[in-house]
Amino acid sequence: MNRFLKQTALATMVASFALANPSSARMLDPEKPEDALEIMKRTQCGTADGVPAVYHWSGKVYSRVQGEPDRHLYNGEGMNIRQCVRIEDPKRGVGYRQVSREVMFYLDPKTNEVLRTWDNPWTGETVKVMQIANDPVNSRPNYPYRADGTPYTLPNIRQQGNWMFMPIEVPLFYHNVLAGDYQDYVGNKYHAMEIFDFTMLADEILDTNNPTAYPSISWVRISDWMPWMKMRGRQGQMVFNAMGAKLKSYDELPDVIKDEIALNYPEYTAPPPGDDPRKNETTWTVFKKMIDVERAAEADKK
Repeated sequence: MNRFLKQTALATMVASFALANPSSARMLDPEKPEDALEIMKRTQCGTADGVPAVYHWSGKVYSRVQGEPDRHLYNGEGMNIRQCVRIEDPKRGVGYRQVSREVMFYLDPKTNEVLRTWDNPWTGETVKVMQIANDPVNSRPNYPYRADGTPYTLPNIRQQGNWMFMPIEVPLFYHNVLAGDYQDYVGNKYHAMEIFDFTMLADEILDTNNPTAYPSISWVRISDWMPWMKMRGRQGQMVFNAMGAKLKSYDELPDVIKDEIALNYPEYTAPPPGDDPRKNETTWTVFKKMIDVERAAEADKK
């Protein structure tokens, strides 16, 4: 039995124990820092500490260039596999750390097959497609109280009838590892926005009789061109729009993802270890490493 199956079996045991002991169950209060943190943990994590959770999303990728209609460039299928582990701080309380890795595959918009190469309609060049494969994508530790003592609060959560909604906007503007050392003066910083809209049943997320919750998610990303597209500084942006949900098992992923992972990304069937010390990766950092290796290989040939 592999590690993922063992962890899934453990999750079932934990869930059964919780259901067999309803006296400890209660409804979480989003206004209390400890409960607010638990609601976020149930949104993000598995059925118990150390048990994997899988998010899946599916959608489309468009170009937006001033003076021309938007183009449907690719379809996309993605997943993130993560686990959460308990952490404690004498002043900030009992919290958790989330560790994960994620992939998203660019698909032909007509055939839905994974793209290996792409004909760039702006440059006329055929380029090699680099799929999104970021390992790790870890979150900062979360506690009921911040370092300055202020309580943890949920971002913009609201309830409407049986549903709870939690929109999270993440503006990104930071040093681009593919650009130079003078970005504050001449630009070229990495500039993007990620938008995550979680929708969940209020009874499922708030009632601790349930070991976790299974929200749906809408994901929108507005960013610069991917570096592998070789756009050479052309004006324009990419718009990603996808929807998905937290799954109950890895097996629920669509075949196109599972087949590509089995073929080229076998480590993505399980999350990183809970104490993973590595720095996070992005498309830009992964691309830079790939180009540096290719350039070094070319230099050795000379």
